[in-house]
Amino acid sequence: MKVLAVIPSRYASVRLPGKPLADICGKPMVQWVYAAALQVSLFDEVVVATEDDRIADTVRSFGGKVCMTSSSCPSGSDRVIEVARQYEADIYVNVQGDQPLVHSEDLARLTAAIAEDPSIQVASLCTPIPAEQAANPNFAKVVLRHSRDALYFSRSPIPCQGSGGFAPRYLAHIGMYAWRRETLLRYGTLPVSDLEQAEDLEQLRLLQAGISIRMVEVSEMQPEVNTAEDLERVRRIVAALDSN
Repeated sequence: MKVLAVIPSRYASVRLPGKPLADICGKPMVQWVYAAALQVSLFDEVVVATEDDRIADTVRSFGGKVCMTSSSCPSGSDRVIEVARQYEADIYVNVQGDQPLVHSEDLARLTAAIAEDPSIQVASLCTPIPAEQAANPNFAKVVLRHSRDALYFSRSPIPCQGSGGFAPRYLAHIGMYAWRRETLLRYGTLPVSDLEQAEDLEQLRLLQAGISIRMVEVSEMQPEVNTAEDLERVRRIVAALDSN
């Protein structure tokens, strides 16, 4: 079984242009993500998927592998699909390029879940969050079946706090995915769903098509870099770790 880790890296970020190349304590952000992926023994290969020569040149400069993809890809998943059409593998793991502090152990658990159970077609990550974070629409939340498959994703706080005194346990979705090849390619043929449009969450396209997503719970969510403020926060974290 061949497992390919794919790091989608887009230069034209709306809120932080060129963020894969943003310097974090002497290394570009994409290199931090690449190094974490290299630590996962289940990955046979790691490749950066990008539309931009500047990112490609940077990745090659530190010895990384690159797959050039279209500038018209609307999402990271679409970029992974383009890679799948060029690179043959059994499982593709979408490693988010804007999480430079991602834990290799979390990627390994995600990959092991799908590799060890042939019935799983797609797997992803989630983590517990407090109620105040659940109220933030920037965090996608997920509720689960008893099987640990996703029941629904929403930007609203789910489950709702009812009148019966029950204290909900909130889970945030972490946008890392492990796909079997045939399901990934099928996803690329599915029409955008109405729930996906309503929530602005692409994973709902899978649920509406009847494709289950197995959720793997991890202990914490690493900070994403979407803004200049996020970038400064990550720089402070890395600097503090380096000083210890």
